[in-house]
Amino acid sequence: MRAIYFDKAIPRALATKALRPLWPGVVWSPLSPSGVEQVPDPPLPGPRWLRVRNRQCGICATDLSLLFVKADPRIAPAALPGIRRIYLGHEAVGVVSEAGPAVDRFRVGDRVVIEARPVGSPNCLTQEIDPPCRFCARGDTRLCENGSLGIGPVGVGSGWSDSYTAHQSEVWPVPDDLNDDQASLIEPMAVAVHGVLRRLPAPGDRVLILGAGIIGLLTLQAVKALAPQAHVTALVRYAHQGQAAKRLGADEVVSDRGDIYAKSAEITGAKYYRGLLNRGMLLGGYDVLYDCVGNRYTLRDSLRLARAGGAVVLVGISLNPLSLDTSPVWFQEVDLVGAKTFGMETINGRTLHTFELVIEMLQEGALSASGLITHRFPFQQYRRAIATASNKRSGSIKVTLTF
Repeated sequence: MRAIYFDKAIPRALATKALRPLWPGVVWSPLSPSGVEQVPDPPLPGPRWLRVRNRQCGICATDLSLLFVKADPRIAPAALPGIRRIYLGHEAVGVVSEAGPAVDRFRVGDRVVIEARPVGSPNCLTQEIDPPCRFCARGDTRLCENGSLGIGPVGVGSGWSDSYTAHQSEVWPVPDDLNDDQASLIEPMAVAVHGVLRRLPAPGDRVLILGAGIIGLLTLQAVKALAPQAHVTALVRYAHQGQAAKRLGADEVVSDRGDIYAKSAEITGAKYYRGLLNRGMLLGGYDVLYDCVGNRYTLRDSLRLARAGGAVVLVGISLNPLSLDTSPVWFQEVDLVGAKTFGMETINGRTLHTFELVIEMLQEGALSASGLITHRFPFQQYRRAIATASNKRSGSIKVTLTF
């Protein structure tokens, strides 16, 4: 097995973080907490475990943040104990090549996608804790209260690996009528759908999506599918992102290099007040905003561009402490809502997992993978693939590794 990993080694992470501006290649050096390992395929660690051979896997910004040591060890989750080594890659579709004797959800030859993010993130199901915590009991395993207990084995490998081992609860079955491209996008589509369902726009609502990478574009698709009567504006940085947003149905496309406050006032009918020492603020504005970037600048703007009583949904995340003006949360009673990946959804009187909902939407044509995978590289060219994904001037939307 060949696998790309990130180790929770704080001194090496800090050294790499300091050297990277002067020496970009440090992330592939022995100093880095990231690396590539070649090891024999490990045995299945338990009777409910699987081995999966990968077919393809997308490159996600969260993995790049770890690989390039952009995450800050001062963020809250870094205080939690957990697995020392994180295997990167989670937008993967593969085939079950071995199943333990107690596996009852899958057979050898089944296609699966990774549900865990990443593989090896313990929860009550993977640790086989009975009774499970309240979140795992209802299917929201990513919010597990026992995730840092460290009971039992964890998987080896993940999406950026030839193969991986996983507890059967960490993968999801792929129906035969979905192709590998659609399957590999189930996970990021689930992130987008879950974010939209955290605050579903009402008919006629004005919506702003900040960021037009893959998650922003999929959020646009999700809003158009789930709230078709909403008016959607996409805030983009690059021309190819704007073209994709228009193709996917954005009512307005706005460049983040212009005066987004003045343009937003024009779109929403709000009043724009310029500040002497700051970027100003709107009275009126968007009803719902989906921040698919999550840095201090996009969060600042999101809160100021929301109308009183509106909502900002944090879909993207910067794994760094932020200096942020939260006064609009108080002054305008703006709701700031978190949206961590996916889980159980309630929609139209049904309760189901986000993956199940996304698969249905793909089968019905409400979501589409067409045109979103812009670059493909064989796994042996992973460094070239990662460089392409990291540079949006390359025209990339989703870069995929193939096996």
